[in-house]
Amino acid sequence: MRSLLRVGAVPVDEVTFAGALEAIDDLVTSRRGGYVLTPNVDHVVLAEAEPALKAAYADAALSLADGMPILWASRLLGRPLPAKVSGSDLVAPLMARAASRGWSVYLLGGAPGVGEKAAAVLRDRLPALRIAGIDAPHIGAPDDAEAAAAAERIRAAHPDLVLVALGCPKQELWMKHQAARLGPSVALGIGASLDFVAGVVRRAPRWVSRLGLEWFYRLLHEPRRLWRRYLVRDPKFLGIVWRQLRARGRLGPGRPGTRQLPGGR
Repeated sequence: MRSLLRVGAVPVDEVTFAGALEAIDDLVTSRRGGYVLTPNVDHVVLAEAEPALKAAYADAALSLADGMPILWASRLLGRPLPAKVSGSDLVAPLMARAASRGWSVYLLGGAPGVGEKAAAVLRDRLPALRIAGIDAPHIGAPDDAEAAAAAERIRAAHPDLVLVALGCPKQELWMKHQAARLGPSVALGIGASLDFVAGVVRRAPRWVSRLGLEWFYRLLHEPRRLWRRYLVRDPKFLGIVWRQLRARGRLGPGRPGTRQLPGGR
């Protein structure tokens, strides 16, 4: 059974990194499809104000803690999550698994040309990796014509795994709206990870991520694009956790939600 901690309006699976890989593996090999989300502070804040994003999280096959602040919040809430499982960290081991098991992979999103650069890097590292397609569509809304057309192109390519790099909340809403079209393909929201793989954006060193300062590293490197997100919007996360702590104090610790994990976990 899935054991879930709720941080604000967002459910998060209580799984280790290895457990997350196995759960995604089960989704792929069982051909049941579904989509995997990786909530961070920004996702939690946005889900408070956007019912559609909250609904997307409710229907996710798997929701994995992306960022140390989510882990710190879980400790405050009395249910420590076992590990940080970010989309960026999942890409390399998932691609290695795809290459060894013959899965095909579709790259969706990023700026024009980024997907091609990322594919070249992945093929260089993993010659056996099968890239089913690369697409950088201009999607305005998750249910517009281009959103549906992109899903149809993926459906025609029959990939096992789709890396979706559209950014939050667009990628989460797109995966929910287009889940039926994607069929047995498993979609994974990875945010800026294609940029990291392609080398067009430098990812924070691991020690910075372990300290929970990846946001500060990115802010230093992309201040014009990210200052409002990190300095204006995301501090609301503290208020969300504080309100949840107060409610928990009134209502008692309760029990975590449970749902069936892929493969019966």
